[in-house]
Amino acid sequence: MRIAIDAMGGDHAPGEIIAGALEAREVLGDEDELVLIGDEQVIKTHLHKLGADAGAFRIFHAPDVIGMDESPVEAIRRKPKSSIAVMAHAASHRQVDAVLSAGNTGACVAGCQLRMRNLKGVLRPGIAVVIPTLHGPVTMCDVGANIACRPINLYQYAVMSSIYAKEILDIKNPRVGLMNVGEEDAKGNDLTKKTRELLKSDPHLNFIGNLEGGDVFEGTCDVVVCEGFLGNVILKTTESLADMIFTAVGSEMKKQNILLAWWFKKISKDVLKKYDYHEYGGALLLGVNGISVIGHGSSKARTIKNAVLACKKFADKHINEQIVERLSQTKVKTNGQ
Repeated sequence: MRIAIDAMGGDHAPGEIIAGALEAREVLGDEDELVLIGDEQVIKTHLHKLGADAGAFRIFHAPDVIGMDESPVEAIRRKPKSSIAVMAHAASHRQVDAVLSAGNTGACVAGCQLRMRNLKGVLRPGIAVVIPTLHGPVTMCDVGANIACRPINLYQYAVMSSIYAKEILDIKNPRVGLMNVGEEDAKGNDLTKKTRELLKSDPHLNFIGNLEGGDVFEGTCDVVVCEGFLGNVILKTTESLADMIFTAVGSEMKKQNILLAWWFKKISKDVLKKYDYHEYGGALLLGVNGISVIGHGSSKARTIKNAVLACKKFADKHINEQIVERLSQTKVKTNGQ
């Protein structure tokens, strides 16, 4: 399997990204190949710093970088030699089998849609992120790819995420919930009400009804469906709240008892490791004609290594083929939704 890695994307690029590629190479098979995309001289310099042979990877030269504040579609078109654009182009021409970037999320989505296109039957792709909870992993889709959803989009996110949760997370019959402002059927706006009817009408989905925000962490469901604007807010708020709680508790313990603070720091590390998003590597862009993993902006070496392994598992489980087959067989009536 040939996996392309955007060496220039992320808060810690290119050092941590390249280090992660080196770690990933150690656990891949001889038939697998990693391709680094970015400024060739910069990549070779970092490989040398890490004690690796400059010829250890195939390198696609991409001198430009898309900034986090740039307009995604415009940037892809204006910077065809950027690492994200070159990465998506390589995938569209079957030079690589999977792509991975921790760079500008919008540009990654735009590049993959424009170059790789969508799977047959998929109208809009969605970013599926795994949220670790005390009750097990929860898949949430979408978290930023599509902020102007129609009911059919959310229905397809439910189908794709259910397949993902079953095959990748080994959940036999994933429980699907629709994020809303209340559990009652009458709650919600026009989008959620119409989406709920679509989800209810599919007997192959284990749809449990509307969800409230707190249900994500209560073991209520395995899959959360929502439009990208809401999903992104939930994700970023959750990350920030977790950091704040650990920081606040640690600070108070340090004021009271330094030994207690030391103990808490040790426990915190164990907890964070157990429920760390880095362990999942990144979020899958479900629905594109290929394999695309979008890493967190703060991705470190181990994040990249795990993202590479996620690409392999996604391919081995034939997720895309299952999505196409499942959508081709659906009897759900959308009525133009």
